[in-house]
Amino acid sequence: MTAGRGAPDVVVIGAGVAGLACAQDLVAAGVAVRVLEASDGVGGRMRSDRVDGFLVDRGFQVFNTSYPQVQRRLSLPALALRPFTPGVLIHTESGRRRLTDPRSQPSALAGLLSGRVAGARDLAALGALAASDALLPPHRLKRRPDRSTRAALAEAGFTDAFVERFFRPFLSGVFLEDRLETSARVFHLVWRSMLRGALCLPADGIGAVPRALAAALPDDAVRLETGVERLTGDGVETAAGESVPARAVVVATGPGPAVALIPDVEVPDYRTVTTYYHAPERSPLHEPTLLVDTRRRFLNTCVLSEVAASCAPPGRALVATSVLGADAEGREPALREALSEVYGADAGRWELLTVRTVPEALPAMAAPQELTRTTRVAPGRYVCGDHRATGSVQGALASGARAAREVLRDLPSR
Repeated sequence: MTAGRGAPDVVVIGAGVAGLACAQDLVAAGVAVRVLEASDGVGGRMRSDRVDGFLVDRGFQVFNTSYPQVQRRLSLPALALRPFTPGVLIHTESGRRRLTDPRSQPSALAGLLSGRVAGARDLAALGALAASDALLPPHRLKRRPDRSTRAALAEAGFTDAFVERFFRPFLSGVFLEDRLETSARVFHLVWRSMLRGALCLPADGIGAVPRALAAALPDDAVRLETGVERLTGDGVETAAGESVPARAVVVATGPGPAVALIPDVEVPDYRTVTTYYHAPERSPLHEPTLLVDTRRRFLNTCVLSEVAASCAPPGRALVATSVLGADAEGREPALREALSEVYGADAGRWELLTVRTVPEALPAMAAPQELTRTTRVAPGRYVCGDHRATGSVQGALASGARAAREVLRDLPSR
């Protein structure tokens, strides 16, 4: 069976943010594009669901306002962003400690100078790191010699004690690995984005981001529930046996489907993360703050309903807690014990709303890390996504933009 509509110039497989960004740029250049998405909605891993009246993202998500691709493509006011506290609570053997950027909250300076969170050496190193990463242009950070994040922190002058107390538990939730083996180039770029922007959530969940990207495309550009079985010599064949001819094909899926469609494509290892969503009767922490644990019993936990009240029905709260790896028998009861301790509440009484495991949540990005990779894998064949970039929303969007540029460069004149 052949596609009944006019044949597009380019088929994009996958309506995640990389595929949507690619399609946006191609459409802006006057290219006819069709985006084929196997699922029933856009967004890939960036989707949100309603569960018993609660708004639940498919895994814990944050949205960084400083990403250049985000600022270029999205109206931030339209997303109704709700900010997290610009800092973190650290649960230690001696109780909670707060680490907050004094630039955004000057009152936090007294707490920092007290020495309860960091000593003079670590405060000086934090100041130097903030000045360097916030002020240097990204291309300078990308050209630095690469090594592990742990090695970079030691070179920056941080004590081992502070690295274990703050950086290791905090960055475990950022990079989904707890050895600080992630590329220092990636770390500096991510740290820069945190210093220059705000971490937020859209009031309608993280799924609002890809929906906004898709809304900028022509009405018939995206076809949902249309999986692609294989690439053909002149386009693609869908799972339903439909032939969709195109002069170029961009595979903008996760790593598994990408390899299935183009077996020779190289993809990195991926990190798995599981998020447990609990619904207490009342909020155990009355602030929109990320909480980490020096014992690393979880990656991070947060009362999402304090960030965005729309996440929970009136009179209820929603707590999201993420751990490395997949769900396993006995893991959730043990997690409740840890949450009871860190929140000072009886988490054993909380309702378990849902559990979301994301097997391909983030690519492993050990040093040395190549930050810019071509998307071109064969004549008329391109691959984009966070596995071709730095694993962030910025990386995925930039990879989609790079795919569009390379397609436009290669596409024969019409």
